[in-house]
Amino acid sequence: MSCGGPHETDCREVLDHLYEFLDNEMSEGDCAKLREHFDECSPCLEKYGLEQAIKALVKRSCGCDSTPTDLRSKVLARIDSIRAGQRSGEPVVEVEQTSGAHTEGGLLTAGQVTAAPAE
Repeated sequence: MSCGGPHETDCREVLDHLYEFLDNEMSEGDCAKLREHFDECSPCLEKYGLEQAIKALVKRSCGCDSTPTDLRSKVLARIDSIRAGQRSGEPVVEVEQTSGAHTEGGLLTAGQVTAAPAE
């Protein structure tokens, strides 16, 4: 998505960091760059508005569900593990869960699973 106009911050970069912006996980300087971009680029502003509305809808719909206390640390540890594998040159494998496959206690059980190198 791009309006085709020249911007100090590229549309692709803005959209790559949109969720960090929505979740207030960016530095103030980076937030200012995105706000400036939204002032100049209506397609990105529209995408921001849509994602903001979706986030609000999910919060209203799931707001009373509690999140496991250690979920954030597990997710961040997994991200670090994947990044470390990418830096070391190890191939990162994507696993696609298909018919009948499910997890129990973190283990993949009975079903058909397809693994392929990540692109």
